[in-house]
Amino acid sequence: MKKLISVVGLALTQALPCAVAWAATDLVVIANPASGVERMSRDEVTSIYMGRSKKLPSGITALPIDQTTDGDKPRFYKELINKELAEINSYWARLIFSGQGSPPRQADNAAEVIEIVSGNKGAIGYIPRAAADKRVRIILDLSI
Repeated sequence: MKKLISVVGLALTQALPCAVAWAATDLVVIANPASGVERMSRDEVTSIYMGRSKKLPSGITALPIDQTTDGDKPRFYKELINKELAEINSYWARLIFSGQGSPPRQADNAAEVIEIVSGNKGAIGYIPRAAADKRVRIILDLSI
């Protein structure tokens, strides 16, 4: 019995890092289906979320939606541009102080992101893949 428990315990400790790695790559970037955007590159999404670009590839004014720190925000920035949330906050603090920009609009959770994106033609946001529905279009899969 002890041997069986040890084997099961070992299997779980080996599987856990794989599960964590899988969970860390389930975020997708979404857009309103009427935005005229089918796909965006990491660089294009980064430019919009870092305030360097104000338009979607279709020419529509972009409305990036960020999540609060309790949501997927830390994971999103780590996966998108390999930056910690403190670095992102510092970046935006400098831009705000110098009058050069304002950060993306905030949403509390994935459901709110979907509501905002589905109701605004130029909005883009990030959510777990499983939360995406027919009201939005996946334009970038961060696991790829």
